[in-house]
Amino acid sequence: MAQASPKVMIVGAGLGGLLLGVLLEKMGIEYDIFERSTTLKPYGAGMSVGPNIMPLLEQLEILSDLKKLSLPATTMDIYSEDMSLMGAMLGTEHEAEVGYGNILFSRPEFHTLLLSKIPAHRMHYGKKVVSVEQTETHALIRCADGQIHEGDILVGADGAYSAVRSSIYEELKKDNKLPANDIQEMNVGYACIVGTTTALSTDKYPCLKKDTSSFAVCIADGKPHSWTIITVPGQRIAWGFVIQLSPEEKKAAVANAEWKPESIDTTLEKIIHHKVPYGGTIGDLVDNTPKDLISKVYLEDKLFETWNHGRIALIGDACHKMLPSAGQGATNAMEDAVIIANCIYELGSSFSKTDIETALSDYREQRFEHAKEQVENSNMAGKLFYGQTWVERLIRRAVLNWIPKSFEKATLTKAVAYRPQATFLPMVPKRGAFPVLPQKLSKRYEEEQQQQKKTVQAV
Repeated sequence: MAQASPKVMIVGAGLGGLLLGVLLEKMGIEYDIFERSTTLKPYGAGMSVGPNIMPLLEQLEILSDLKKLSLPATTMDIYSEDMSLMGAMLGTEHEAEVGYGNILFSRPEFHTLLLSKIPAHRMHYGKKVVSVEQTETHALIRCADGQIHEGDILVGADGAYSAVRSSIYEELKKDNKLPANDIQEMNVGYACIVGTTTALSTDKYPCLKKDTSSFAVCIADGKPHSWTIITVPGQRIAWGFVIQLSPEEKKAAVANAEWKPESIDTTLEKIIHHKVPYGGTIGDLVDNTPKDLISKVYLEDKLFETWNHGRIALIGDACHKMLPSAGQGATNAMEDAVIIANCIYELGSSFSKTDIETALSDYREQRFEHAKEQVENSNMAGKLFYGQTWVERLIRRAVLNWIPKSFEKATLTKAVAYRPQATFLPMVPKRGAFPVLPQKLSKRYEEEQQQQKKTVQAV
């Protein structure tokens, strides 16, 4: 008879929610993913993943598939509005020490890759969660379609305006158990428009002929505008345009964290004239992007303190929202997914409410300080690439021109040291010369491996 295990409900089919599903699938645990959209459209632009998450993707045998959808990146060039080169970052000089090369790809294609690993019967669409409850024996979600779903563990992976977080926070607030920080609203700092073109002419864009990705960040002069251009396989360009909001615009912003189209014509009028370093303008890229796949979102930054309550936990943007960067928010969500999966695995067949509370608290304890550091780093990167205040311009000049290579290397060494893997699978060996932080290992996995050895020896 198969060993009993908890049933997990995941609300939200973003990168974090899907990766958690992949991990639970590997574990052999029953789970369901509930997505509010009726279909998943390929929204988003370009992104990258680094050494922090590559070992996990390698462990799950996903990295090789992702590389087929990617181009290696050798540099990130930073341009001013007139297309003069201000400086460059990224580089390949530390690849041997880091252990992994930089790759760039289309975020929608990575999302589709993860979705392909989830059996169809595990996905439930059109499931907008309206309320959440939990008892001594189960957690449940009520959906707008009138249906109720139950499980032993509920994971909210449903974005910055999480319905799961809202429900548990309301309960904690009534009991005066919600920290003051979690009551405060998120800071809406930027508006962002993103898209990925269809195949473009290599005559007009010669950079598309290269077997490496062209990666550029452009910063307007005296305007709150920055744009990122990334070439991806299929002779396409993934583009993202970021607008830093004024205090008045922040107050007027209608928060919208979903990757879905909305009225963007007024905003596009302000930006389509901006040049692209590889030829033409933003308007040319917009014209070659299917309109229903162009997204406009507001971008917030917030680190919540409360990540779990009883049988319920939060991952990704639901508990830490970052400023714009090429995949750092997604990486943080995926790191959440692997740590919470490890904690669920450790439950084994003992999953009372007390056991689950302990496991989910352990997840938060393992992740919080790392997530805090990554949020701070991402916010600094957002100011570096998109900030337009005089302080942010000064920081940008310092980073591009004055910071010594020794400091850059030391910063990189620290940044890539955290590389969590699934503790219930064989570990991928350490890559590169840079040190890697030790990981909390699985007692259950060690015991199971020892038992397997004894069984083999007995035979």
